[in-house]
Amino acid sequence: MAIEQIKNFVQVDNRLGTAGQPTEDQLREVAASGYEVVVNLGLLDPRYCLPDEAGLVQALGLEYHAIPVKFDAPAVEEFLQFLVLMDRCRARRTFVHCAANYRVSSFVALYGQARLGWTAQQADAHARRFWDLDDVWMGFIQACRRRLGLEG
Repeated sequence: MAIEQIKNFVQVDNRLGTAGQPTEDQLREVAASGYEVVVNLGLLDPRYCLPDEAGLVQALGLEYHAIPVKFDAPAVEEFLQFLVLMDRCRARRTFVHCAANYRVSSFVALYGQARLGWTAQQADAHARRFWDLDDVWMGFIQACRRRLGLEG
């Protein structure tokens, strides 16, 4: 099994990969691929996630973080928490996921603009890679950009 088989997998750069919800076997592949940190932006609800993802990830020797983001109500504070975490993990290979890589694509787009030198156009293209952003997510991105001084 290849890591690329995880739903909506994207290798952003040599240090950062993103995807939708991996299976237990796919998380083992994440570890085998050299990732050191797993960040879950999905809800910690058994209908949408693994029963004990944190335990499995830690048993595989990886660091685990969860920032549960409500899909219909993402908050700027959650992105700021994500930014601090990503800054702290910047020297390690990090795998970020949610249910379908929709939340993550927006968070990583903003991270790319704030920390990786992406233009707003590059960030917007990344955010829209798997879905057409709705008004909630477009408003979230605009609010984060205002908060970080990333506007035009």
